[in-house]
Amino acid sequence: MNYLDFVVASQKFGEARGITSVCSAHSFVLEAALRHGLSVTPNIPVLIEATCNQVNQFGGYTGMKPVDFVRFVYEIADRVGFPRHNIILGGDHLGPLVWSNEPAENAMEKAKEMVREYVRAGFRKIHLDCSMPCADDQELPVELIAKRATELTAVAETIAAKFDFKPRYVIGTEVPPAGGAKAGEDHVVITNPMDAEATIDVTHQAFSARGLNSAWERVIATVVQPGVEFGDETIHEYDRSAAVGLARFIETIPGMIYEAHSTDYQSRSTLQSLVEDHFGILKTGPSLTFAFRQAVFALADMEKILKKEDQLSHINEALETAMLNQPVYWQKHYAGASQQQKFARFYSFSDRIRYYWNATNVQTSFEHLLSNLGDAPLPLSLVSEYLPRQYEKIRSKEIENHPRTLLLAQVMDVLENYRFGVSQPVS
Repeated sequence: MNYLDFVVASQKFGEARGITSVCSAHSFVLEAALRHGLSVTPNIPVLIEATCNQVNQFGGYTGMKPVDFVRFVYEIADRVGFPRHNIILGGDHLGPLVWSNEPAENAMEKAKEMVREYVRAGFRKIHLDCSMPCADDQELPVELIAKRATELTAVAETIAAKFDFKPRYVIGTEVPPAGGAKAGEDHVVITNPMDAEATIDVTHQAFSARGLNSAWERVIATVVQPGVEFGDETIHEYDRSAAVGLARFIETIPGMIYEAHSTDYQSRSTLQSLVEDHFGILKTGPSLTFAFRQAVFALADMEKILKKEDQLSHINEALETAMLNQPVYWQKHYAGASQQQKFARFYSFSDRIRYYWNATNVQTSFEHLLSNLGDAPLPLSLVSEYLPRQYEKIRSKEIENHPRTLLLAQVMDVLENYRFGVSQPVS
């Protein structure tokens, strides 16, 4: 059985089972996800998703097309010994979002080509997101969103048939913004169960009208807002008492669960509650690169103690330079005076800094940092000072004392919270 189907079936039989969706194109994050997957017993598939902004037919902000991303993931998997067949690849927010400043006809044609390339490259889970108005949309009723979603589905089905596989689909109109809330967006409104029902009904009708009944049987989830979100300095914890109506509603829908976006920074207990309440697909990304950034900055602090000034990598300064030279990825997200913006660039939960790790000057400084620290064990006292959780793991011989290992372990700590959340039985 397809593991995503297994998650849905388990939920419908009353078992609180879920899966973590790792939404990232960062090499260390992906390596950490695959290494963490190897450490979990029994081994279950690792779900890795690329967003339309990261990866599309024009390269996205990573410079990768869908086939490039697949190759990228598989190269990491081969290096760490993770079996390719145990990787589920997903496409996130696939729709006209990237081209929403263009007329709908143009944006949808580009969206169709993007979906075509995703499916052709081997992505098996497709999140259909047509909830973003295009330049000439006066309004965007749920019926139009559903119609556009079926246009993309028809493209996906045609390509998938040529390769003899059947994609799983995720729908939903109340889709949280990719990467977290923008500055000032402090209020989170939980989806009304009646709105969720309307979305499912209207989308089902649109699928049927287009003759996509077989594809509809593979719609495994819908995206709603359960009340989880994060911003620069805020985290909205899941309050299951406020979402009880939403949780009960999906129990009435055969073959479908919820997909929760922006679950970053939720606690183990709230992740478990989400899965128990049928949010069986938990998407995370910024919290993973945030953890990586924490570890890099910790290593940079150690470097300043261990090396002379003229030997330093200056990784923090390299990141700041890259962000100031190309502010497009953070400027609309970070408000306030210049000092507030500088703080947010480095420490915001939204983690817009994740867009800059591949900048040439940043990569050079990062490699310089790792070279400076070398392969010898770092002083335990410094690890204790700057990475106390990893210090404990070194002492208990869970991990080795090596800079690269410390980076991976910091990310894997976050993934362990998700493992706990998606695999614990109902108490």
